[in-house]
Amino acid sequence: MNNISFSKAQDIKSAINTAGSTEKEVRYIGGGTNLLDLMKYRVENPDQLIDINHLDLSEIKSTDDGGLVLGATVTNADTAYHEKVEKNYPLLSEAILAAASAQLRNMATNGGNLMQRTRCYYFYDTSMPCNKRLPGSGCAALEGFNRIHAILGASEHCIATHPSDMAVALAALDATVLVSGKEGERKIPILEFHRLPGDTPHNETNLKKGELITGIELPKKGFSMHYAYLKVRDRPSYAFALVSVAAALELEGDKIEDIRVALGGVAHKPWRKPEIEKEFQQMTASRENFEALAKKLLEGATGYGDNDFKIPLAKKTIVRALTEAMEK
Repeated sequence: MNNISFSKAQDIKSAINTAGSTEKEVRYIGGGTNLLDLMKYRVENPDQLIDINHLDLSEIKSTDDGGLVLGATVTNADTAYHEKVEKNYPLLSEAILAAASAQLRNMATNGGNLMQRTRCYYFYDTSMPCNKRLPGSGCAALEGFNRIHAILGASEHCIATHPSDMAVALAALDATVLVSGKEGERKIPILEFHRLPGDTPHNETNLKKGELITGIELPKKGFSMHYAYLKVRDRPSYAFALVSVAAALELEGDKIEDIRVALGGVAHKPWRKPEIEKEFQQMTASRENFEALAKKLLEGATGYGDNDFKIPLAKKTIVRALTEAMEK
């Protein structure tokens, strides 16, 4: 049995100083809906937990330029049902409500949602090799049962996927993650927050040691009219995505003024390519163009046997999500 030190942070500065000034394994804990499971399975073995629930991070506030900041310790449920989120960012609300169960959403926090770890079977099984859990040990999923694994952005060291639904919607909305550390505060664009596996799949984010997520900033544009979150999974509820798509459109008649497409369940991070989206601006919103976008977005997609079906599934899901967004 591992001895664990537990403390309640009195303020953000003291929390950061504690986490950033030791060689021990320290984890911040909010709802604990993923971290505690990982500890039970002995996948995570922190020396110290810092409870951040009493910090001033539990509000949703408007910004001066018409956007919104979601506090890091606001629960997923409170975020999804917040009046301004439902009205101005319905894509985010739908994505959150497509995730987990009501009980989990009532506990899980916004910051914790971004930090949750993969549900790869081999990552959770400590008897199996996993470069994410034990760097250098290998990736059992490559030759194992890999039905839920990545088709984009993977490497020979890891083919795991990121499980968050919320992060996929945030990627489509161009959100920014607000963090605070020993060097001060900084902002990380959501598309740069999570990392692809490369040869260091255990490094999952671009957070520095001891840095704490304090909030998530949403820009003014929320795509409140033409949007869709489509999640394809093995059962209707309480399951992680095989493929998910957050789609958003800004239309002028049938012309595309702006288009956003982010994928979940297919890579080590939410998958979005703004440079491809730009190619379709000023084009007609049509099935033909949606199919062309899907084809470009999936260039380089590779299956590993059991998950080969994800490639055509992702293409069809993109087209359907964009079609639903167009028709709203």
